[in-house]
Order: sequence, then structure tokens, then C-alpha cells
Amino acid sequence: MRTWPARALVPFLLVPLTAAPSASAQTDARTCARASLLFCEDFQAMPLGGASSLRWGIDTKHGTLTVEPGGRRGQKVLRVHTEGNGRAFLKVDDFAAPGNSFYGRVRLRVAAFPAAPDWAHYTLVEATGDGPEIVRPLGGQYAPPPHGGAAYWGVGADGGPTGDWTNWRTTAPSVAGAWTCVEWRMDAADNRVSLWFDGVAKPELTVSTREHGGNPVDFVFPRFDTVKVGWQLYQANPSPAGFDVWMDDIALSSRRVGC
Repeated sequence: MRTWPARALVPFLLVPLTAAPSASAQTDARTCARASLLFCEDFQAMPLGGASSLRWGIDTKHGTLTVEPGGRRGQKVLRVHTEGNGRAFLKVDDFAAPGNSFYGRVRLRVAAFPAAPDWAHYTLVEATGDGPEIVRPLGGQYAPPPHGGAAYWGVGADGGPTGDWTNWRTTAPSVAGAWTCVEWRMDAADNRVSLWFDGVAKPELTVSTREHGGNPVDFVFPRFDTVKVGWQLYQANPSPAGFDVWMDDIALSSRRVGC
């Protein structure tokens, strides 16, 4: 599905589902110790305040990243705050996945999604590398009436031959105020992006080489070397004027991590 009038200025075999989200920091610590993980951050060992680490970088403009309490059972979480059409990302550099394919997992809670302007477009996960496509496995868009009058999740891309698109679906509303576990898979075999929400697959959001929301050409992954997790909005003067996202248990892996 093509994005409508607004242009975003910057959008196999599966491992069996794991158990429901853990209820303790101890379980999360074991998750970050898994040998198959390519990257993991649960923020429990970090001091409160401005977020920084020798293991990952920061990409911000009109935005901040802070570590604060407020997660499940009082755990520390990453608070992502932006003003207007700003951005704030935790940035995993020098990333390499076997076969250029990987899984991701993040728990998140968004205070509010944009309700204006029409077609306001947001990104929470972005993957880039050697190649023109900017791949956004988790993002979305506000679709005004008569297209629903709500914000919806979607996979997207920009910067490459397929153009600027967000493959949103009305069956995948972006719901604010609640913790959600989001998983995604990048499968280079057919340039496929797949999504799960709280362990439930959303096949209607899947995109691949020939099935996507852009120009009628092949969608081809870059050679991934950077993954960013956070928030970016692309249109000026949005409503609300600022955005807050809380994130926890960020993991990138050669195998599915699960929730």
C-alpha cells in the first residue's frame, strides 16, 4: 500500500514460539546471556540519567535518551523523548548478521501516536548498510478519514529504487499506553520482513522482494551494518507536539528470541 499524499522526508523455518514475557529481571538477564544473541540491552546495569554506553551509540536531533525506572516490576527502561519532528535512537553500529538475516525483539510503550498532520509517518526501528534501501521493519502512519482516522503499524523503506513507502494495515492499529512485545525478522533469502506482536504473527504486514508498498521494482536489502531503535517523526507541527516511548529488552539475534 503506497503512502498517500505525504512524503516521508527521511518507512524458512521459524523457531517455535517461546513462553509469555518474563516477570523478573533475572529472566531478562538470562536472555541477554544467550549465545545466539548478536546484541542485547536491558538497561539494568546502567545508571539512571542520560543514556550512554561503549557498546552502542546515540543518534538524536530535538530528542533525548534517558534511563529511568518504570518498566515491568520496577525495572529500568530507556525513555525516548522527541519534540516535533525530532528523532532519538539507540544505534547499534558495526552490526553483522550471518547471511545478512536476523531477528529482533523490543518491548515498548508509546504515550501517544500522531493524530496530525494527515499521513504523519513514524519509525521505531531502522536498518541500513551497504545498499540504497533504508529498511524500517517497525514504523507506521496516521491515516486520516476516510482511511480510518487512526495510526497503524507498517513496514517501510526509503532511499532506494522502491521509493518512499509504508505498508500499513488497518488490521494492525498502533495502540498507545500499553506495553507491547514486538518481534521482527529480516530474511535475506527473499528480502522478507515479518512481524509479531505479543507472540502473534501479523502476516498482512509482511513484505518481500516482489510484494511491498513501493515502486514496481524489486525490494532488496542492503548489507546491514547498523540498526537503530527509538523514535522519529518526519512531518513538522505534529499533534501531539512531543512524543515519549519507553523501551526495554532490546535484542538482535540469529535465532528468534521470543517474548
